Amino acid sequence: MSGVVVVGGINQDVTVRVEARPAPGETVVGDGPAVSAGGKGANMAVAAARAGAAVVLCGAVGDDAAGRTQLEQLAAAGVATDRVAVRRDAATGTALIVVTPDGENAIVVGAGANATLADDEVAATCSGAAVVLAQTEVGAGPVDAAARAAAAGGGRLVLSPAPVVPLASETLALADPLVVNESEAADLCGESSAAAVLARTGARSVVVTLGAAGAQLADATGSRQLPAPRVDAVDTTGAGDVLAGTLAAALADGADLDAAVRRAIAAAAESVGYAGARARL
Repeated sequence: MSGVVVVGGINQDVTVRVEARPAPGETVVGDGPAVSAGGKGANMAVAAARAGAAVVLCGAVGDDAAGRTQLEQLAAAGVATDRVAVRRDAATGTALIVVTPDGENAIVVGAGANATLADDEVAATCSGAAVVLAQTEVGAGPVDAAARAAAAGGGRLVLSPAPVVPLASETLALADPLVVNESEAADLCGESSAAAVLARTGARSVVVTLGAAGAQLADATGSRQLPAPRVDAVDTTGAGDVLAGTLAAALADGADLDAAVRRAIAAAAESVGYAGARARL
């Protein structure tokens, strides 16, 4: 068994910087747009590769200029893309991102080709991976398939349900860890603590990311909070992806969960000092 397989979304990011996010029915004018590579799965794959892992990305792009650009940039970052499907009948996914001066963001994703990834494509790719990192921009079915394949092959499942979608209870129970932010934790169980998510989902371990406060970790040994270094945030877009990808790479490298989370927090903190989801990657 070797390396990390990432199952997740591949997008073109379109970012506009504004003084304040628009209220319902309001139009605001900002700086941009800036077009860059993104997609939570692709971002995680690049982060894992940067952290030293051998990474294969399983996803889908359109047969268009945006898709070709994503594949070129992923390959340049050291991510194997031979398991990324190219769809002639779908556009490459697009994320529309609004960033405010404090570095916070709001994101809407048009799934495009991400929604076409098939369960059998995922199962074939995940076989034999030491760590499978699954992310839900591709929908519930492929993520459930990734979990089954990881379990069948003796691999470890790192699960990032962002966005939160209805996953099989067996998938949640295999997560080691389940990685969520506070909003996603609340969507899953109505509470944002790692211990509550652990109890509600039955996951083997849970990491709740807390932004500048670091992360909370819960497993069978208990719950603890791990701090983040203090940084001046420029853009938090993709910070959670950096954390998840670095965490998966550290686990594949043999780190224990606490050490892997600490390494991931440090990488995520470094990433927010730069504009764009992959600016530091």
